[in-house]
Amino acid sequence: MRHKIRDVFLKECEGYSADRVVADPVLNERFLEQCRQAGLLEAATELNSRLLNSRKSGWLSGAPRAKKTSFTDEDEYRFASEVAARFFEHSRGLTLDQVICDPVIASEFDATAAKIAPGYTPLQYRWAALNLRKSKRLKPESISQVVTSCSANLGPVNEVEVDRIPAEQGIYIFYSTTATLYIGETGNLRRRVGKHLDHSDNKGLAHWFWENGFSLVHLEIRVLPHTTSQRARCALERELIVSRKPVFNIQHI
Repeated sequence: MRHKIRDVFLKECEGYSADRVVADPVLNERFLEQCRQAGLLEAATELNSRLLNSRKSGWLSGAPRAKKTSFTDEDEYRFASEVAARFFEHSRGLTLDQVICDPVIASEFDATAAKIAPGYTPLQYRWAALNLRKSKRLKPESISQVVTSCSANLGPVNEVEVDRIPAEQGIYIFYSTTATLYIGETGNLRRRVGKHLDHSDNKGLAHWFWENGFSLVHLEIRVLPHTTSQRARCALERELIVSRKPVFNIQHI
């Protein structure tokens, strides 16, 4: 199989890297179509995963040096890609590779990033996430992998209906378009989030909301199992604060 994948890649890559062919919807569609014509009937996720790992396995050695992929405006949507990558990691237990290699899930990733920073291409969102990983800015949040969520949602604060927020324990995160604003844990998400949206008792966050409004704010809510202890909940909150560096939390490092 790998020889056929190599041949198709070298034919369709237009001089770009394997990472680019997997992340670029246009190149990837062409790559997968040619794989089918070459008799490779494996799922798209499997073919993409094999290609993405080809550099590590060494079976693309000898291929011409790849053209560089870069975008001058990446700092404008990099944060959105980070939020999307983390959201899929914790809401579905998916690594970035698993997200990028599955065309359907990758499209959902694009839509999630576009909620935070609209107006960019799927390749830009995906490439920014890959660059974050390469720069080690997507280090695993280990407690989040142990204290898993029952459900997770991410959406604009302007669309939040407080009465529909579960009155259960969990974690909540407020995002602007460029930064994590605040992370909190609570035994009752409905009551706690409602308080923040009415008049937060965090003075910095309350003042930010007063100055900027809610139009560009997004809220992530993670409902935790009822068996989760307060100690575990607080440990998860501390880990996220250290990892995400929210503007209005006190960061104990």
